[in-house]
Parts: sequence; C-alpha cells; structure tokens
Amino acid sequence: MPSFDIVSEVNQVEVHNAVDQANKEISNRFDFKGSDARVELKDKVLTLFADDDFKRQQVMDIATGKLAKRGIDIRCLKEGAVEKISGNKVKQTVTVRVGLEQELSKKIVKLLKDSKMKVQASIQGDTVRVSGAKRDDLQNAIALVKKSIEDFPLQYQNFRD
Repeated sequence: MPSFDIVSEVNQVEVHNAVDQANKEISNRFDFKGSDARVELKDKVLTLFADDDFKRQQVMDIATGKLAKRGIDIRCLKEGAVEKISGNKVKQTVTVRVGLEQELSKKIVKLLKDSKMKVQASIQGDTVRVSGAKRDDLQNAIALVKKSIEDFPLQYQNFRD
C-alpha cells in the first residue's frame, strides 16, 4: 500500500552555521561596535542579546537573514518574550520548532478525513503517515495539505509505492 510521511525538520548544522555567520557580521558592523550584541545557540533555542530593543530587532533581522540564506524556513522560528537584563540590555529567546506538534498533527488528520479522499492518516510520534490505495490519491493529499497549511513548514518524505 503506497504511503508517505508528513514531517517538519530543520538541518541543525545549517542553523549552527547561520548563527556563526550572524555573530561574525554583528562583530564586524560599525553600528554594533562596543556593544554586547550576539546570538547564542543551545539545544534548538537561539538567544539574542543586545543593548536595547532597537539593536535586538537588528540582531533578529541579521539572524533571520542568515538562516534564510542557508535554506532554513523562517516559519519554524517561534519568538519568545523580550526580557530585560541588567540596565538597558535585553535578551530574547527564539525556539527552532522541529517535528509536528500534536495539535497540528490532529488538524492534518482531520483535514484529510473531511476531504473524503481515499487515504488514511495516522499520527506516529511527531510525524503523520498517510497511506492510500493509489499514488494519485497520495499526490492529491499532498496538494491539499500544501494548500491548507501555510503557517508551518512541512516536508513530505518516505514516499513508498
């Protein structure tokens, strides 16, 4: 029975390289001379440090630009609250979301069931496996999910006949 998996993955090596490039650009930019602006990566969480909120936004723009250039979909970033640390300095955490959350998985399964297509969708951890009798049905299911879910990056892998 043909099947495929719907997943959401991020290449961690590219994220690490983008953070390194962002820090290099921040250290070389004239408007950041003498400031404590930087980006740190630890366990799929980016932490942005800056002297004030304007510079924090500049650091965020640099980081997202570098991530986009390295092929990382920006929709997988989830910005946290901006926290004040000592004095005027601020920090912000940005989570790199990997895997499908349970709520999104249920939404995809419900979408496929409501569409009356001849496919079955099942949640398996942080992936959704879709199987059907014909390859055309699976291709139509991919097209439907691509059209309906636009706020989260999805990949379609493990296509089997």
